[in-house]
Amino acid sequence: MSNETIQREIKSYVLRQGKITPGQKNALERYLPIYGINYQQTTVDLNNYFGRSNKRVIEIGFGMGHATWQIAKNNPDIDYLGIEVHLPGVGALLMQLEEHKVQNLRVIRHDAVEVIKNMIPDNSIHGFHIFFPDPWHKKRHHKRRIIQDHFVELLAQKLHTGGYIHLATDWEDYAIWMLEILNRQKLLKNSSPSGDYIARPEYRPLTKFENRGINLGHGVWDLVFEKI
Repeated sequence: MSNETIQREIKSYVLRQGKITPGQKNALERYLPIYGINYQQTTVDLNNYFGRSNKRVIEIGFGMGHATWQIAKNNPDIDYLGIEVHLPGVGALLMQLEEHKVQNLRVIRHDAVEVIKNMIPDNSIHGFHIFFPDPWHKKRHHKRRIIQDHFVELLAQKLHTGGYIHLATDWEDYAIWMLEILNRQKLLKNSSPSGDYIARPEYRPLTKFENRGINLGHGVWDLVFEKI
């Protein structure tokens, strides 16, 4: 698979693409056919891609995949699906999957909204992870935030009863925005005893960027809501 072929796969929007390293390009060519799932406009049976029936967790916008592969590696009895459009990030995650022999993670390079809406059956997912999404901090850009009422409603539709949505951000105004939107979703219940945020769950790794921010006094907010 050439780099030009990979670039043509995404047609629905313009990507702010970073430079692809030789290692990432090699990983895309060698390992995307192994770990990748092609986008389809119809629901799919994920058992066919993992070779087993198991709990499934989807991470949306995994960036460079640092937390993604570690979570999957540390939880081999759960299957993970990562969705990302950023080509260098997909390549970086594929490198980690091969290096660390992670077998319970698959990748889709496509718009997450379309993937979840068209490919994922209702009441089938154990959890959704969205860690540090773009905050679009200017007020006029808030409409571009991925956490919106209609999107959270879609996620809740795909969760089975008892499933969860885990969000994390280092922007306080976005944390407040997230909390307000999730509180409006009648199918979801906040797992926080105080009705707002929780301490970082052990399964979510502390990234170098996040740790540096904490050392500088910056806050991080985690939210976990469960489907009732």
